[in-house]
Amino acid sequence: MQPPLRRKFSPAFFSAASTSFSMKPTTTAAAAAGGGGRKSGNLSVFVVAMSIFIFGCFMYNEDVKSIAEYPFTRPTQEVQENETGFNFAGGDQSAAVSVVVNSRTVVETEIEGSSSDDDDQKQEVKSTDPEIETNAEENNGGGGGGDDGGDDEEEEIIEHPPEDCDFFTGEWVFDNVTHPLYREDECEFLTAQVTCMKNGRRDSLYQNWRWQPRDCSLPKFKARLMLEKMRNKRLMFVGDSLNRNQWESMICLLQSAVPRGSKTLNKTGSLSVFKIQDYNATVEFYWAPFLVESNSDDPDMHSILNRIIMPESIEKHGRNWKNVDYLVFNTYIWWMNTAAMKILRGSFDEGATEFEEIPRPVAYERVLTTWSNWVDRNVDRNRTQVFFMSMSPLHIKSLDWNNPDGIKCAKETAPILNTSMPLNVGTDRRLFAVAANVTKSMKMSVSFMNITALSEYRKDAHTSVHTIRQGKMVTPEQQADPATYADCIHWCLPGLPDTWNEFLYARIISRS
Repeated sequence: MQPPLRRKFSPAFFSAASTSFSMKPTTTAAAAAGGGGRKSGNLSVFVVAMSIFIFGCFMYNEDVKSIAEYPFTRPTQEVQENETGFNFAGGDQSAAVSVVVNSRTVVETEIEGSSSDDDDQKQEVKSTDPEIETNAEENNGGGGGGDDGGDDEEEEIIEHPPEDCDFFTGEWVFDNVTHPLYREDECEFLTAQVTCMKNGRRDSLYQNWRWQPRDCSLPKFKARLMLEKMRNKRLMFVGDSLNRNQWESMICLLQSAVPRGSKTLNKTGSLSVFKIQDYNATVEFYWAPFLVESNSDDPDMHSILNRIIMPESIEKHGRNWKNVDYLVFNTYIWWMNTAAMKILRGSFDEGATEFEEIPRPVAYERVLTTWSNWVDRNVDRNRTQVFFMSMSPLHIKSLDWNNPDGIKCAKETAPILNTSMPLNVGTDRRLFAVAANVTKSMKMSVSFMNITALSEYRKDAHTSVHTIRQGKMVTPEQQADPATYADCIHWCLPGLPDTWNEFLYARIISRS
C-alpha cells in the first residue's frame, strides 16, 4: 500500500502567504487610527482570527484534494494514463510525481520515507511499460518459453529478407562474434556422431564461419521467435542421416530457449520426436533414406551393401508424414555407393527377392516422381510448408581442392575461400538437376533449398575421425588411419547444418 503523498510547497509560495498575512493587520491598524484604540484592537484580533480560520480551511481543502487524487492503493491504469499524457491538476504536483520519457520509459514516484509497499508500487509502475519488461528480460538473459511479450518485441524488430533474394549465392565469412549459434557442451541432445570437440578434435574454427548471401543478409536466428511460430505445430525432417544431422542442429538451436523439464526426446521405430511442452510443438525426424520403401528402412540395422528399392511404393512411410506443418525432405547419400540402382520385382511383404538394375538418375527420377505425387495428393497447401534439401556433398579426394598432401577431409581446418575456382568434389549433378526440376513442376509449392555449392566449400567441417563408426567411438589407432576411418560425409555440430537451418528459419518466419 502506498502511503499518502505529502505535498511540497516552494519557498515562493510561503513568501507570498506570509506577505498576505502581514499586510492585513497593517491595513486594519490604519483604519483603527481613525476610529479609536479599543475598537481598533478588537477589530484587529477579529481580523487575525478570521485570517487564521480562512488559511486553515484552505490547507484542509488542499490536503483533502491530495488524498482524493492519490489514494492509498493506486490502480496501475492510472499510472498508464499519466505515462500517456494525463495532465496533472495543479502545477506544484509535478514535485510529487515525475515522468521521465526516453528510449526506456521510467516512471519515478517521489515519496517521503520508504517501505516495502513503496518498492512494490515502483515495480508495478515499471511493469506497465512492455518495453521495460522486454529489456529487463533480455538483460537478465531471457528465459525459457511462454513470454509472448518478448516474442512480440522480437517480431517487431526483425528484418525479413526479400522473398526473391538468393540465399545460396554468397561467401563464407569468419565471424567469431555471432557464431557458433550455440555451444556443443550446452546441447545435451547431441549424439556422439557429431560432437567433434568432445571426441578429441583440437581446432574449433570450423564453428566460426557464417554464410553471407551476396544480395541480402540472413536474419539472426531467434529461438523464441521460431518457437512462437511453431506453437501447436509439428516440424519434421524426413530422409537419411544428413537430414538427421540437420534435425539435431535444429534441436540445439531451439532447446536453449526451453527451460529444463519442458523438453523430451523419444524414439519409436523410425520416428524420433523432440517435444517442447510449453509450446506444444515437436521437432521430429523420420528415417527413410530413399523416401520410398527399401531394404534399408530399419532405423538401426541398415548397413546393407546391396540396397534395393521399390520406386513406386511410398504409402508405408507417407502415412507418418500427414498432418505435419513443416516438412523437410532429402535423399542422396544412400544413392552413391553404386552407379546403378536395384529395383525390386514385387514387394518385400510378399518375400520377393528378384530385382533389376537401372541407371541411378533414372531410378532417382522415378522415386522423386512418386514422392511429388504423394505430396500433391496428401499435403494441405494452406497449412503445410514443404522443403527439399539438395545434395549434401562429400570430400573424399583432397586433390579436388588442390591439396596433394591431404588425406580425404582429415586435418582440414579452413573452408575453400576461392569461390571463383572451379570445384568438383564428386557431387552427382544429374541428381541435383532431377530434384530441381521435379520440385519446380509440382502443384504444391516446394522450397528447393540449394545447399550443395555452398557446402562444397566446407571441407573443414566434417566429423572426420572425431566420431563414431558402426555405433562405436573411433579409437586412437583408427584416428591415426584417416584414409580408412575418416567420415567425410557427416558434419560436426555446431557447424554447417546450422546454416542450413538458418535458411529454413528465414523461410518459415517470412511466410508466417
